[in-house]
Amino acid sequence: MADVEYDLVVVGGGVLGTFHAYHAMKKGLKVALLEKDAMPKGATVRNFGQVVPSGMNTKWQQYGRKSLKIYKKIHAKFDISVRQEGSIYLASNDDEIQLIEELKEINRANDYTSILFTKTECLRKYPGLNERYVKAGLFFPEEITVEPRTMIGRVHKYLKKKGVSIFYKAKVIECNALNNEVSTQLANGRMLMSAKVIICNGSDFKTLYPELFSTSDLEVSKLQMMKTKSQGDFKISGSILTGLSIRRYEAFAECPSYLKIKSKEPMDSLEKKWGVHILFKQAMDGGVILGDSHEYADADNIDDLGFDLNMDIDDLMLTRAKEIFSLPTYEIEQRWFGMYSQCKNSDIYERTIDRNIHIVTGIGGKGMTGSAGFSKQNIQQIFNI
Repeated sequence: MADVEYDLVVVGGGVLGTFHAYHAMKKGLKVALLEKDAMPKGATVRNFGQVVPSGMNTKWQQYGRKSLKIYKKIHAKFDISVRQEGSIYLASNDDEIQLIEELKEINRANDYTSILFTKTECLRKYPGLNERYVKAGLFFPEEITVEPRTMIGRVHKYLKKKGVSIFYKAKVIECNALNNEVSTQLANGRMLMSAKVIICNGSDFKTLYPELFSTSDLEVSKLQMMKTKSQGDFKISGSILTGLSIRRYEAFAECPSYLKIKSKEPMDSLEKKWGVHILFKQAMDGGVILGDSHEYADADNIDDLGFDLNMDIDDLMLTRAKEIFSLPTYEIEQRWFGMYSQCKNSDIYERTIDRNIHIVTGIGGKGMTGSAGFSKQNIQQIFNI
């Protein structure tokens, strides 16, 4: 027997599912958000908490900039751990300087504020930065950080206050289209009826529609990260992205010199092998989160990535990090890995089943930054409102 009827059931309580629920609620729809675990524990809580539209291509930067406004709007009413301290890309050589200068011109054309910092300005703003490493920087004052392990729970509390029904330990085992409604069957025997269902399943490809995912172009990236013990009174503000990030992020691929500069990179480096680029972000407890790496497997072969942490990868990241920043301590308090799904041939995976069941996943590393803005447009399209 069905409990109650909803306009929308969202499957998956991570950042992508949560913001679909948020925008549906904002449109006046009756929404249920279902999370299979006691709280989300996938990619949404296993990242840096950097909201950096600056790293995205032109299309996704627009979504990211909308996300910034949405995060700030919610935070003004309900603390979701937002800190607006900006982001900086640190250039370590002439090629990287050229790329950040070209990106600044692209940002100017897109009306997105960015400021070139000299070496001296970088060293003044970021104590502990190695003067032998940094040559210049590109700073984005509008960008924010959040605490990834607490933000999503706080947004859920905000949604509850606004009338969204949120169910935890609610594993969905089946969705069925019935005329103009959808039944969503939970493992605990409960069934929900709704006009539409949106499935934001992250990298869980074994439960719902496994055959569909096994033949898709989805792949999963495994990322290793770590956090130091508290740095005491030492402070790093905002998000620090380095030369390896400049050579990896989509935004820089739109720069005129990008392909020429990338072509000069060694193909057999350990950084290339493990997809390493070095980021820093200080958590509210004083520890510094740093990483990360990227290893890949097709959606049908996730288990090939294993559950171990490769200490050679961690050692490489620590070595590179120490070449960039002198922190009071590099003693590691936590190590973990996260997994996110992405498409090989498109920027996000979308599939509609029986008109009223919509799968939205494979957002890749854009989730924390792009989900809030993207979900707003997607809700408008799905409900034609």
